[in-house]
Amino acid sequence: MWSGGNPVVSDLCSAVVSAGVIFAFLQLWKETAKHGLDQKLNRKLVHISIGLVFMLCWPMFSSGNRGALLAALTPGVNIIRMLLIGSGMWKDEATVKSMSRFGDHRLQPTALDVKFMKLPFPPFTRELLKGPLYYVLTITGACAIYWRTSPIAIAAICNLCAGDGMADIVGRRFGRQKIPYNKNKSVAGSAAMAISGFVASVGLVSDQLDCDRFMHYLAAFGYVQESWEMILGFLVVSLASSFVESLPISTELDDNLTVTLTSILLGNLVF
Repeated sequence: MWSGGNPVVSDLCSAVVSAGVIFAFLQLWKETAKHGLDQKLNRKLVHISIGLVFMLCWPMFSSGNRGALLAALTPGVNIIRMLLIGSGMWKDEATVKSMSRFGDHRLQPTALDVKFMKLPFPPFTRELLKGPLYYVLTITGACAIYWRTSPIAIAAICNLCAGDGMADIVGRRFGRQKIPYNKNKSVAGSAAMAISGFVASVGLVSDQLDCDRFMHYLAAFGYVQESWEMILGFLVVSLASSFVESLPISTELDDNLTVTLTSILLGNLVF
């Protein structure tokens, strides 16, 4: 695409461009955090946008393992970044503020953390080493292992980014009616997650619903063959991910982890 015929150079250039796009979005959200945008909203805008924008960059890369691995470099570098910042080895308060719930490196320990207090780890949970780290691990793994021809990768990223992100935003605003088995979750938030994850997934692969041009983004490049069976599969995965996210165990473990595992495990069954 970029090199006049050399696919390796083209993929390297695509990696640089996609990294630049993601970096620009991260800088945008760091600036909004600095200038007083509500921290919870800012964190979820990061959560929603980064993974979906990264997927829009996938057509720049070649097919096959080389394209997948070079594409995965961008989120892969952020795994190292989360490890360094979360451990305190690299000071970046703007990133901490834009990605964490409370703008600090650490959270009070959960019940699960208490079980590990006797191990040689810090006594407090470092937030960037949980949700944000699971987030970049999901995107990196989905890209490197499944790549753009797999509905499993699409479902995992869309339910994690669009689904989980919108669940929090809608739940905080309209979540007056709580779910009976988990008072920390709302009916509105869970419904928003299922709908958003499903719409994002279908929007990336299918023109069956004929709503707008975005509805067949990856299919337009020939990476997937859309079908009603695939659309039904996306619906099943989104509903299941929303249900798992609403369970108390997701609060305990971290919904970035449980939503990802649900999407991948169930995706392997339905696609």
